[in-house]
Amino acid sequence: MAEKTTTAYLQMTPAGKEALGKIEVAPEVLEVIAGIATIDVEGVGGTRGSFATGVAERLGKKVHGKGIKTELTEQGLFVEIYCTVKYGASIPKVAKEVQNQVRQAIFNMTSLETQEINVHITGIQFEQQKETITE
Repeated sequence: MAEKTTTAYLQMTPAGKEALGKIEVAPEVLEVIAGIATIDVEGVGGTRGSFATGVAERLGKKVHGKGIKTELTEQGLFVEIYCTVKYGASIPKVAKEVQNQVRQAIFNMTSLETQEINVHITGIQFEQQKETITE
């Protein structure tokens, strides 16, 4: 199993402010921000997680960062989002809205600009019909 490296993202000091120290944002924080922003978009059915996140959710733990990958390079911050779309929703509209919401949420909460937000639609979520037993 590959080990995940934890590199923190350094933020710049706002213009006109004196530096009181450095601010570091953990990658997991950005994944949670992006995950919550993604789920809030109309038409998104959910995000794709791993087996471990599936088990954790069945045990009652919310995993907001599942299906989100972040990477900081010299070119900037790159975000990969893996989600499902509800049946009947327009995939291009939902994907564009996910990009807009995630970009805005990350900027508002961390002042980090995103270089790219790539949305990967991994499936369609159908409405589950409740079975009724008639006698």
